[in-house]
Amino acid sequence: MRNDFRLMTHRWRWRHLLLAPHRLAFFMGAVMLGTSALWWTGLLLARASQWQLSPVVPVSLIHALLMSLAYMPLFFCGFLYTAGPKWLKLPAIGARALLPELLTLMTGWAVAWIGMHWQSRLAVLGMGLVTLGWTALSLRFARMVWCSQVSDKTHPKLVSTACLIGVAVMFWLVVSLALNSTPLLRMGIQMGIWWFLAPVFAVVSHRMIPFFSASLIKTLDAWQPNWVLMVMLTALIFEGMISVTDLWWWPLPQELRWLEVWVEALLAMLLLGLALRWGHIQNLKIRLLAMLYGGFAWFGIALALNAISHGLMAASGDSNSLGLAPLHAMTMGYLGSTMYTMVTRVSSGHGGRKEPADNTAWLLYFVLQVAVILRISAAIVDTYSQTLTLAAAVAWCVVMSSWTVRYGVWFGTPRPDGRDG
Repeated sequence: MRNDFRLMTHRWRWRHLLLAPHRLAFFMGAVMLGTSALWWTGLLLARASQWQLSPVVPVSLIHALLMSLAYMPLFFCGFLYTAGPKWLKLPAIGARALLPELLTLMTGWAVAWIGMHWQSRLAVLGMGLVTLGWTALSLRFARMVWCSQVSDKTHPKLVSTACLIGVAVMFWLVVSLALNSTPLLRMGIQMGIWWFLAPVFAVVSHRMIPFFSASLIKTLDAWQPNWVLMVMLTALIFEGMISVTDLWWWPLPQELRWLEVWVEALLAMLLLGLALRWGHIQNLKIRLLAMLYGGFAWFGIALALNAISHGLMAASGDSNSLGLAPLHAMTMGYLGSTMYTMVTRVSSGHGGRKEPADNTAWLLYFVLQVAVILRISAAIVDTYSQTLTLAAAVAWCVVMSSWTVRYGVWFGTPRPDGRDG
């Protein structure tokens, strides 16, 4: 295996990134993912060593931005411009056509990162470049959806709508940084997670999980019913409304808190029931299926944790809760696990490799689940919170840095089967 790695690295070329959209966008996303993980782990280690850090933007908000909006849209781009033309029955799009927008996006995040640490004007400039790049990419995809003549465009339309909401979120973040407003920035991040990132994952999961599963199990139903997708999107819209309301109206009346609890509990039971049902009828000894449905299970767990957290708040006048546990179950658990599995599957399938979930991918996925559990525990257990948070960050960093190195090599080298793409 070591000799194969050396041979592949000798053949790594920048030009190979332009062979397919997923290569270029996934590579950029991997770089952002690995860099963000290293940054956060280094920052927590610095805190543990009692180093004084005074960035322009609060560290927690930099963390929230980098760990969500910095790399996930890049992975969206790689997936949508690879699968999108097939969904819409349109001509394939070359990676070179996306290069200007992607470079603008990457440059913007680099400038924004520097600015959020040292100079607020640079942060505004960087976020403006990010917004410009994402706007161009989102409008391009929206135009593809508009021009397509396929009869069923439900999934592409929903994804396009979420991406355009993402454009509005990016503009909101630019204004928030320009006004140096922490509440507005926090609100923009919440809207980005619940109304942009998570809906894209929900729609793509609903579309692609049956596709990936059917390629492994012949007896699987061809499609999931659309009502499941509507329930998922309704849950995300509702959670976004709660998150935004909590920022501006706190504490909430007890009656509204209990209403939140009942709605979240019902949604959690429905989604966890679906996860158990799918797990029962599928053969989860197949690793890829276990990874996909494991990620989906975190969706229901996140809603259940939110119901418990809001129940504690309702019973205590908003003085007790589970803190950030439900949010990390959603972001690290559902979004993180689904992103890892989907991108790994596409990278393997379009990279000419037959086994999408080999021993290395499976081991890293297991460590990812450990990272999620550690981070949720850190939010609930006060005594060892700092230690558990650091352990979660180290585990996350190990997974994402290892993934970045491994698949980054793949993206810059020819397919082992000799085919194009």
